[in-house]
Amino acid sequence: MNYAHLFGPVRSRRLGRSLGVDMIPFKTCNCNCVYCECGGACAVDSEQREYVPAAELTDELDHFLGGNPEVDYVTFAGSGEPTLNTALGPVIRFVKEHFPSLKTALLTNGTLLRLPEVRDAILTCDLVLPSLDAVSDAVFRRVNRPHPGCDIRRMIDGLRAFSREYKGQLWVEVFIVPGINDTPEELSRIREALREIAPARVQLNSLDRPGACAWVTPATPERMAAIADALKPLPIEIISRKALPDGAALPHPVNLDGTILHQLQRRPATVEEIAVMCGATINEITATLDTLAAQGRLAAATIDGRRFYSVRA
Repeated sequence: MNYAHLFGPVRSRRLGRSLGVDMIPFKTCNCNCVYCECGGACAVDSEQREYVPAAELTDELDHFLGGNPEVDYVTFAGSGEPTLNTALGPVIRFVKEHFPSLKTALLTNGTLLRLPEVRDAILTCDLVLPSLDAVSDAVFRRVNRPHPGCDIRRMIDGLRAFSREYKGQLWVEVFIVPGINDTPEELSRIREALREIAPARVQLNSLDRPGACAWVTPATPERMAAIADALKPLPIEIISRKALPDGAALPHPVNLDGTILHQLQRRPATVEEIAVMCGATINEITATLDTLAAQGRLAAATIDGRRFYSVRA
């Protein structure tokens, strides 16, 4: 079966072996964040509808998961904002009912948690990871570049309401854009908002692969440590790229170049990351990347001394 909406399993820093479910057309989002790893600008859209039918998604999941692959999480994420798709709730329920041993996770920008029907749809998710990169309207609009209908106060109210209703694990990510949302004033606002939301974890992140805007730079480890101190006593952890855990390689795909392109459509990756995703050797991946680059199908960029590959637009 050719999977149009599943990707991975990939080795995730936070979720182990994560099977991605991409239920939104590429770069369909109600924000156009300056750090977005999908790259480029998107047509910001706030319309909620069934962008990909629930039946398409459940058919792919049933086929893939029916083979009992090694998966830690079924993760709703990818190249757009998952909560824009009204099929999200039914697909989560399908996984919980048909594959109850698997955990589910949702990566979301958090803007639509202000809607009771969205909160209800994701209550059975085991782990929800929304973002909160700003509290003041000016910084929110500069970092996240939201649809005009997105309001930061309503977003924070939605996060607070969801935290009260939700029984699973709530981790909030704060993405640091140096010089924009790391001022003492903004960090103080973020700390107070997070204190009210009361997540189980607050995860500090910074650029580690090419983003949408070339001017966005990574925060230094020293700066991230200082920001973590500024946000105490919240349960802070700094997300860093660590060595992947030992374990058996993923099944080697028959169509290696197709698998690589399928992965890189959603996020840039290094040779080493692609090798883990594909269960292939570094030499095999390097040779395939060279061929795809020579065909003009890939672009490459270096950030923080590491080379990332992506599908050429």
